[in-house]
Amino acid sequence: MKLLHKDIEKDSAGQVTLMPDEAEDMWHTYNLLQVGDSLRASTIRKVQTESATGSVGSSRVRLTLTLCVETIDFDSHACQLRVKGTNLEENQYVKMGAYHTIELELNRKFTLAKKSWDSIVLDRIEQACDATQKADVAAVVMQEGLANLVLVTPAMTLLRAKVEVTIPRKRRGSCTQHEKALERFYEAVMQAILRHINFDVVKCMLVASPGFVKDQFITYLYKEAVRQDNKVLLENRPKFMLVHSSSGHKYSLKEILCDPTVTSRLSDTKAASEVRALEDFYKMLQHEPDRAFYGVAHVEKAADVLAVDTLLISDILFRHQDVPTRSRYVRLVDNVKDNGGNVRIFSSLHVSGEQLTQLSGVAAILRFPIADLSEPEDDSSSDDD
Repeated sequence: MKLLHKDIEKDSAGQVTLMPDEAEDMWHTYNLLQVGDSLRASTIRKVQTESATGSVGSSRVRLTLTLCVETIDFDSHACQLRVKGTNLEENQYVKMGAYHTIELELNRKFTLAKKSWDSIVLDRIEQACDATQKADVAAVVMQEGLANLVLVTPAMTLLRAKVEVTIPRKRRGSCTQHEKALERFYEAVMQAILRHINFDVVKCMLVASPGFVKDQFITYLYKEAVRQDNKVLLENRPKFMLVHSSSGHKYSLKEILCDPTVTSRLSDTKAASEVRALEDFYKMLQHEPDRAFYGVAHVEKAADVLAVDTLLISDILFRHQDVPTRSRYVRLVDNVKDNGGNVRIFSSLHVSGEQLTQLSGVAAILRFPIADLSEPEDDSSSDDD
């Protein structure tokens, strides 16, 4: 993402002009947009024209429209973002108040205006425009007959390919059918890696499975790379890393990213740091429950007494359309930052973010233990009696 222009007044109103240059930038833009914002972008509209003879024809015209945002639709698999709203500036093709849907395009700039730019949105822009955060990881999570190829970017986990091949059982006296099916399976996984993984960007390629499936696959991969003289695989051999997982399903990714050997190698990636932070929270909840809070009401009370050391919060909460509710979460983040705490905003498209969302989306590791916040209320009611 490139920041082309930024004009924000002292009262927090203003506008920014951005240019998305890769698919992941659409996810960042989705998190920036809110209902009621003003979006100005280039779009195509089908226009009907009537000639002097009365015949009606239609043509597609590229024009620049400014919409008041009403509906935001994001497709996480295709990384496409569509914004529907009413036209704010009349032109010769589109009347004031007419509805239109803009599909934001890569390498085409757009201008976003808001009545209030809060700290969360400004941090998101900074994060999206920071080129140092592109430490990407790819992973193949597999078991016999099933493989999921995922790309772990700083903001999201993308399922790039799913390979399923039926593997017949070994029969007494003959294993040829089993071995042929396994070979077909390994070949399909290898082709998926070559098709979907850009090794110029990916710094580490994790291969995970239960048992020896990963070892057999890597042996097959290198043997085929030498036979076919595939320079891409041979040159990037050091990037491959074998890890144990309990299954070949996508949810095993969290377990892989928790592996100490993996975290040491991926120490500079946002996804790995999110997993570590959540793991620290669970450990604290298990061993010192008075220093691990979750739920917005409890975490707010802990923040009020300056007890929050690390705040874990899901980005799904900042997409809340109710302005007071969203402002409540922004205030909580600002409060923790002002008092010297760390804030980790989890992506809801990462496995760790999904887990945090199940814990209400807000959790905190405290500096010092606080007794259960419901206890003082009980004590005061017993004193009154």
